Amino acid sequence: MVENYEVEHSNQTDQILQEVNDALENGMFIQVRRMLEDMESEDIAYLLEASPPKIRLILWQLTYPEKQGEILEELSEDVKDGIMVRMQPEQLAAATEGMDTDDVAYLLRSLPNEVSRDVLAQMDAQDRARVEQALAYPEGTAGGIMNTDVVTIRSDVTVDVVLRYLRMKGELPKATDALYVVDENSHLIGSLSLSTLMTTQLDTKVMDIMEDSHEAIFVNMNDSKVANLFERRNWVSAPVVDKQHQLVGRITIDDVVDIIREDAEHSMMSMAGLDDEEDTFAPAFKSARGRSIWLSVNILAALTAASVLNLFENTLEQMADIAILMTIVPSMGGVAGNQTVALVIRGLALGHIRHSNTRWLVIKEASVGLFNGIFWACIIGSVIIFWKGNWMLGSIIAAAMLTNLVVASIVGVTVPILLKKMKIDPALAGGMALTITTDIVGLSVFLGLATIFLV
Repeated sequence: MVENYEVEHSNQTDQILQEVNDALENGMFIQVRRMLEDMESEDIAYLLEASPPKIRLILWQLTYPEKQGEILEELSEDVKDGIMVRMQPEQLAAATEGMDTDDVAYLLRSLPNEVSRDVLAQMDAQDRARVEQALAYPEGTAGGIMNTDVVTIRSDVTVDVVLRYLRMKGELPKATDALYVVDENSHLIGSLSLSTLMTTQLDTKVMDIMEDSHEAIFVNMNDSKVANLFERRNWVSAPVVDKQHQLVGRITIDDVVDIIREDAEHSMMSMAGLDDEEDTFAPAFKSARGRSIWLSVNILAALTAASVLNLFENTLEQMADIAILMTIVPSMGGVAGNQTVALVIRGLALGHIRHSNTRWLVIKEASVGLFNGIFWACIIGSVIIFWKGNWMLGSIIAAAMLTNLVVASIVGVTVPILLKKMKIDPALAGGMALTITTDIVGLSVFLGLATIFLV
């Protein structure tokens, strides 16, 4: 049922996208504006990201200002920045009205400092104070993604008092599943779930039914660790405290979902050397400039492998079979190593890999490489002996295969961990370091043994 709904929704969105493009080509701007008025903010964001830059700007001008803040929240960073730089400070301030504090702070962080200050100046004093408080925390921390809109209660009041207080407020912040209990100095002492509140006698005191605050998120905690906590605890929301254990805000599940999605996109795109927020329809020169860095690193790796081949030029000239077979060994090593790298990067992201278990993991992956090396060395060696009728050549490629698979497994573990300690993204550099290593080791062992025993 869920899959059918997703397919149907995707088809509807694609159809709307085609209708909007057709209307724009025919100059029917009023019709496009009406279509955008009926669309959800996330669908408009999808429409903007799926459109070339010129059409994107036209669509943005046709959207209603009341929706622009919600649309900006849904856009990828590159597309969002391209739109925001063309907006005036008063337009940006108007677009942020009604948005959560953490979302406003996220938008302002992507603007130049002077523009961000101008936007803050357009806000009323209360909103400006909340946003400035959020901006005071570093990006990528719990403080940077938390929302300061929190409902607090005291422990010495009754359920009846709390319910009357909530009715007086009229509405609760979104994703509210609990109220936070604080003392007179705003120290967090517990929480009261809404389900418990609604099913308890009116004369019961909060202190008798609240849950003690065994776990709260520290304001400087890394946002990826926050996401891991939400995943393990199945939280909908969680309180955020400072060093004095004073309640400063809360984090909700919708923010955590964004973090998980961004981390996944970052890992996937980084393995190809791309920015995870890169605009699909960015100008060609901008995209080429961004990708050239990774290509330059790749060419250095290719030249390094070529220099290894150059050392064995005489060997390659004397035996054509070696030239034909030499790509097998580094290729197998690269595949095996990348499997290990992917496993280790996931373990690092989830916090599973620590100093205490690193040695065990290295031994385990080396053993995997040894078992696979023996298995595939026997197979490829037998194939070469049967194919070429040369048992020595089969033995050499088998030995090189075994060596390279073991090395690839060890490097696949150690390189991401070392890069993590050096504050370098393992997803970005781990694959390249592995490829260089397996190419050099595989070619050196295979061609070295061939030079010694065959030439």
